[in-house]
Amino acid sequence: MDKKPRIVFMGTPAFAVASLNALLAAKMNVVGVVTAPDKPGGRGMQLQQSAVKQFASAHNLPLLQPEKLKAPEFFEALSAWKPDLQVVVAFRMLPEKIWSYPPMGTLNVHGSLLPQYRGAAPINWAIINGEKETGVTTFQLQHAIDTGDILLQDRIGITENMTAGELHDTMMEVGAQLLVKTLQGLVAGNIQSQPQIGVADESQIKHAPKIFTKDCEINWEAPVQNIHNHVRGLAPFPGAITKVDGKIVKLYSTLIEHENPKEAPGTFVTDGKSFAKFACKDGYLVLNDIQWEGKKRMPIADFLRGYRKPE
Repeated sequence: MDKKPRIVFMGTPAFAVASLNALLAAKMNVVGVVTAPDKPGGRGMQLQQSAVKQFASAHNLPLLQPEKLKAPEFFEALSAWKPDLQVVVAFRMLPEKIWSYPPMGTLNVHGSLLPQYRGAAPINWAIINGEKETGVTTFQLQHAIDTGDILLQDRIGITENMTAGELHDTMMEVGAQLLVKTLQGLVAGNIQSQPQIGVADESQIKHAPKIFTKDCEINWEAPVQNIHNHVRGLAPFPGAITKVDGKIVKLYSTLIEHENPKEAPGTFVTDGKSFAKFACKDGYLVLNDIQWEGKKRMPIADFLRGYRKPE
């Protein structure tokens, strides 16, 4: 292609802003942006704009906020932009009429090394499952979710105590640069897509479904390493949960203490001054910061200053 393709960008949260910003910095021809409608939120339930809308408005980019992606008026407005290519980063599931419309198709940036961790929460599940490595994939959308042909991938190491929030921030920047590299390669005609079929044994593929409340509950019968991974994979949101003194507690940052516990798994252990931890079947889970029911998130030292163990 001799000229720069006309690109429509689709995304909603801050994760997507990094990619949109990278496209503009690389002088890509972004002709329009699609994001979620404003939604009420906060204490006053005032309408909140998505991070992508705020960024697009600040950069004077044409904007669409469709309530329904199958609405004829949305397709009409989208087609008026005459896109050669669409880019989707952290957006909703698109109808086939939308993703198949541009001549160059629709690209997605996904937070895993596909075909592993297809689904809504790849960052969380990679850490929960104790992976040492994950990455980012750019691929072409097709019917089934996260199954399209792979364009490029970039790997990211997961350190021992890295949280989902930390991995998210790293992946946000890596994904943005991979997207630019992918588009530049497509324009130059030097990227060969690779079908996911045959990339891995389907029975060995791990999935990344949406996180529900039941997924946040800690199983104290599990090994301490698994519980530590569980906490990391849900921090800072939605947070791993358990109960202490009959109250719900969220755990955000933990360390492992390799010592044979005397207490039963799940027992809350503290000297009331300097440390708090939970007994597990093969060690202790040491708490760095937590959120007690009805309280704000706080370092464990601050929590202990006000904690009184029930008689």
